[in-house]
Amino acid sequence: MSVSYLPTHEWARAEGDTVVVGLSAFAAGEVGDVIHVGLPKVGATVTRGVACAEIESVKSVNDYYSPLDGTIVAVNEALADHPELVNQDPGGTGWFAKVKPAKPGWAEGLLSEAQYQASLKK
Repeated sequence: MSVSYLPTHEWARAEGDTVVVGLSAFAAGEVGDVIHVGLPKVGATVTRGVACAEIESVKSVNDYYSPLDGTIVAVNEALADHPELVNQDPGGTGWFAKVKPAKPGWAEGLLSEAQYQASLKK
């Protein structure tokens, strides 16, 4: 499964007709120990590049930007009791939400895995 990224470290991965979104492993390491994740509500409309969630760590509070336009169809309820999953498995059990894309071609303009990794080395 191909993963796409925003330059602000959010990832998106297609799963059937939805897109699973979360925070990159790099960013999860940078923010420090996550102690709370404020997720969007199911049914909320999200817009690419616009803040839709909040990540609170021992070091800071950061916005999470949606990597695509669409509607939230599910959120990771486990993060309410176990926000540390964002640090432990950001690309797996630490996912934030599932989004129904507003249009086909939602990944156009996002960074590929290789492009994202290259951007981290700059």
